[in-house]
Amino acid sequence: MDQAPDIILIDRLKEGDVSAFDALFLKYYKVLCANAYWFLQQEHEAKDLVQTFFMDIWDKKLYLQFNGDVKGYLHMAVKNRCLNHLKRQKIRDGHQEAFSSLQDESWRPEQESGGGEYYRQLQSSLEQVTGQKRMAIHMVYMEGKRYQEAADEMGISVNSFKTHLKRGLKLLRSVIHQKKP
Repeated sequence: MDQAPDIILIDRLKEGDVSAFDALFLKYYKVLCANAYWFLQQEHEAKDLVQTFFMDIWDKKLYLQFNGDVKGYLHMAVKNRCLNHLKRQKIRDGHQEAFSSLQDESWRPEQESGGGEYYRQLQSSLEQVTGQKRMAIHMVYMEGKRYQEAADEMGISVNSFKTHLKRGLKLLRSVIHQKKP
């Protein structure tokens, strides 16, 4: 069909022609935004996702992997990014809901633990987790970051990050259990 121009654009792009990237962007940006919007149902997020995808194409030289059906590749890549975005959003929402339920006064057993006392004990327990362990808990459960994302921000490996998170949660559990009457 209309693949010949795409193949020429990709060849030019592989040779380092910036104008070929601009042409590819102009040709597919709107249709990919519409595709992303279909999944995300939010125009701003859809545009951000597609713009980030095009930045990755250029910065990470993803165009070097383009072979054959460029249009199909672009649509599939945007679809996968949308699905991953929705999955991360669901996890982030779950973490925020779980954490907010810990702080929600209606959730606390008022009679058994003295109402506000339970909340103070929880806050005190969180304050006893320090350093990278506390930072790991905060990044995952408060900010909704993925392990890799948080590890990169902390400047450590994912395995080190997981260790800090595991130890932090273990410490938090032991502090909470020690404070139970």
